[in-house]
Amino acid sequence: MAIKYIKFVASRLIGTLVDTMVLWVLSSYIFSTYFGHYLVAPTISFEIAVFSNFLLSYYWIWHKRISTKNIKTFIARFVIFNISCVLGFIVKMAFLLLFEKLYGWDVIFCNLAALLISGIVNFVLAEFVVFKKRPSIIEPVNEMESLKNITY
Repeated sequence: MAIKYIKFVASRLIGTLVDTMVLWVLSSYIFSTYFGHYLVAPTISFEIAVFSNFLLSYYWIWHKRISTKNIKTFIARFVIFNISCVLGFIVKMAFLLLFEKLYGWDVIFCNLAALLISGIVNFVLAEFVVFKKRPSIIEPVNEMESLKNITY
């Protein structure tokens, strides 16, 4: 699981880079209003980063757990992944605000501390919900076949 967590952290660093670059492009060249800069651009960049993180999770980190790869399962997992990322974001914001209230830290330090906690939450959600290890149907079938050889 340690290797998986290291891959997870690496993928999230890539996602942060994607988020930041997309936000910079959108806020520098596409949107010129406050609404565009502070609401629309961050929302778009967040979703693009979520999709980037999902692709890395689907094809790199948890690829061995996906037995059926088709468009239906891809979309279903992406929806669940997206919901888990929004939950992680809510956790991050709650801790960011909590750290600011408790310690009076700068927003950057509050954000970094909150990211440590929300990162663990996101990993747990991905590991045990989104890419949960599913029991193999073949093993129970093989066990049932072996029962046929029992004589009474």
